[in-house]
Amino acid sequence: MTQTRAQNQLASQTSPYLLQHKDNPVHWRPWGPEALAEAKASGKPILLSVGYAACHWCHVMAHESFENPEIAALMNDRFINIKVDREERPDIDAIYMSALHMLGEQGGWPLTMFLTPDGEPFWGGTYFPPEPRYGRPGFPQILQEISRIFREEPQKVDANRTALTKALQARSLKDARGTPPPDLAARVAGKLLQVMDAQNGGIQGAPKFPQTGILTLLWRNYLHTEDEAFAAPVRKALDHMCEGGIYDHLGGGFARYSVDAQWLVPHFEKMLYDNALLLDLLTLVWRTTGDARYAARIEETVTWLNREMIADGGGFAASLDADSEGEEGKFYVWSAAEIDAALGEDAALFKQAYDISPAGNWEGKSIPNRLHAADAPFDTTLDNELKPSRAALLALREERVRPGWDDKVLSDWNGLAIAALARAGAAFERRDWVELAQRAFNFVTGTMYVGGRLFHSWRQAKLQHRAMADGLAAMIDAALALFKATGARAYIEQAEAWVEELDTHYWAEPQGGYYFTPNDADALITRIRTVQDDATPAANGMLPGLLVKLHALTGKLHYLERADQILAAFAGEAEQNAFPLASFLVSLDTRLNLVQIVLIGEGDALAPFRAAAARAPLGDYVLEELAPGDDLPDAHPAKGKTQQEGKPTAYICRGDTCSLPVTDLAEFEKQLGAAR
Repeated sequence: MTQTRAQNQLASQTSPYLLQHKDNPVHWRPWGPEALAEAKASGKPILLSVGYAACHWCHVMAHESFENPEIAALMNDRFINIKVDREERPDIDAIYMSALHMLGEQGGWPLTMFLTPDGEPFWGGTYFPPEPRYGRPGFPQILQEISRIFREEPQKVDANRTALTKALQARSLKDARGTPPPDLAARVAGKLLQVMDAQNGGIQGAPKFPQTGILTLLWRNYLHTEDEAFAAPVRKALDHMCEGGIYDHLGGGFARYSVDAQWLVPHFEKMLYDNALLLDLLTLVWRTTGDARYAARIEETVTWLNREMIADGGGFAASLDADSEGEEGKFYVWSAAEIDAALGEDAALFKQAYDISPAGNWEGKSIPNRLHAADAPFDTTLDNELKPSRAALLALREERVRPGWDDKVLSDWNGLAIAALARAGAAFERRDWVELAQRAFNFVTGTMYVGGRLFHSWRQAKLQHRAMADGLAAMIDAALALFKATGARAYIEQAEAWVEELDTHYWAEPQGGYYFTPNDADALITRIRTVQDDATPAANGMLPGLLVKLHALTGKLHYLERADQILAAFAGEAEQNAFPLASFLVSLDTRLNLVQIVLIGEGDALAPFRAAAARAPLGDYVLEELAPGDDLPDAHPAKGKTQQEGKPTAYICRGDTCSLPVTDLAEFEKQLGAAR
C-alpha cells in the first residue's frame, strides 16, 4: 500500500480536485513536462482524465473506478495516467474537449481521453461505468481494448492521431474574415426565438442551462426594437429560474443547470461564473422592468457570495460541490417531517409556498421551489412573511455536513463576478456591493498580477499559470465596470495595461483575434483560437465591445481599430453558426449602438445623475464625469461641451450626435429611456 500511495503524485498539488484523488491507487501524475517525459520514455499511451472539484459524475467515476484496486492496477500497467483540473488548466481541457467533439461525441466531465506519448489524442469519451451496461463496454474492457489497439494496430492510432491533430490546428488557423453586417445581431436574435421554450423559458428541451449570453442578446434586441417578442422569452426564463429548484431559496445563488425541462431538479453544484452571469443579466433586465422578483434574487445572491464564497484575501472562490456525504443534493433537500419539526405552526404556509410534501418532488425528498408562482407577479408581502421561516431553515441547514468548497481563485471567473457586482451595486446604489467588488479586484491585482502579467489561478499562496485571454478580457470588463461605479481613473489605466498584455502575448497574425493562451505558455499540441462561448463568454466575444468602450473613454484609435479587426476576423463564422457566438454579437451591438454619457459638475452634485444612468434601461453605455473646465479627447462627440448655469449638466451621445445640455434630473431620466 505504501508503494501505491508513493506512485500517486497528486499530494503536493494545490487544486482541490487533484487532492480529491491523491489517495487513489491509480498512479496519477499532474500535467507537466515530467509526466509527458515519462510517457515518452515508457512508450505507453497516456490516459488523460479531466474534471473539477464540484463535478458529480467525476465523483461517481472516481468511486467506481479510480478507487477500485483492480481497475487501478490495469490503468497503472497499461497507461501513464494524468489528472487535470479543468478550472486550473482550461487550455488543456479546451484542446482535448475539442478533440472529443471531433470524434462525434457529446462533451462533458469527467473527460477521458487517450493520447499518444507525445500528447496527441486518438480516442476518448466522458464517464465510463465500471462494468458493461446497456450494451456498452465497461471501463476495464475499454482500457484493455485501447491498450491492445495501441500495441497491435498502430496504423489505426496513427490515422486518428493525425486526423485529430490536423483538425485541431486547422480550427485555430481558420480564416473566417469578413465584414459583419449591421443587422447580424438582430437577425440571429430573430432566429433564436424559434428555439425558445415558451412554457418554461430557456432553450427547448432538457437539460436546461441558463444560457445567459443568448438571453442577453435577446434583451439587447428588445431594448432597440421594443418588440415584446424578444422580451417575453427572457422574462419567462428568468422568472422560472428565479422560482425553480435551480435557485437556492434558503441560501441564495443558482445551481449550474437543471436536469429537467421545468427548472425543478438542479445539478446541485454552484459555480461562481453562473452566478456572476445571472447576476449581471438580472440587473440588466431589472433596469428596464424594476421587477421585485429580480431585485430579491439579486440581493439574495450577493448575500450568498459574501457569506459563502470569499476566499482568503478577498477573492471569490470557484465553486460549491454538488455532493455531500456521498450523495448529490443531500445538503439542499428536505422532508415534510423536517419542515414540520423545524417550523411548527409556520410549517403549513412554508410547505404550501415551496412545494414540500410527504411524497416529495425528487427521489422521496422535496427541492424547495415556487414554480407554481413563476408566471404570477411577485408577491412581496408573502415573501416577507416567509422570510423568518427561510432564515430558520437556513440556520438548521448549516448544521448539516456541507458540500465541498473549491476555494481556488480564478482570474477569469473573478472578473465576471467583479463586473456583475459593480454594475449591480451602481444600479441599486449599494455601496457595500461595489466595495465587495473592489476588494476582489484588489486581491487579483495585488496577488495575481505579477511583473506586468496576470495569472490564472491562486490557492494556498501559490500562483498557477499565465492568464488565459478570457481572464484578461473578464478583468478588463471588471475594471471598466468599477470605473463606471466609482469614477476612479486608475481602473482605466489598469484596463489599458491588460490590453497591452493581450496585444503583446496573445494576438494572432495574420488572421486576427486573440489566442486562448500566451506565446510564452507551456507548449501544447496547438494554441486554441476561438470566438465560441462555452459556459463562460469567449475572450474574442467580449473584447470587441470592451475595446470600443476603452476607445470612447480614452480617445485612442488603436482600441477601435483592434475591435474592428476582431469583429472582421470572425464575421464569417458568425454568419455560419451564430448560436455559440452570443457575446460576439453583443459586442457587435455595442460597436454600433454604444451610448456615451457626459456629466459636468462638482462631485456630489453629479451623484443623482450618475445613479440615474446606472438604473437606465440601456444595453451598454460609458460614463465620463468632468469638473467644470475639463475637456474630453478630441475624438469624443461631446468635445467642447460645457456646463450650463453652474448646474450639473448632462449630454447623451449616440454615434457622432449628442443631445442638447440637460440640467433637470427628470428630463435626464426621460432622455436616457429614449436613448436605448
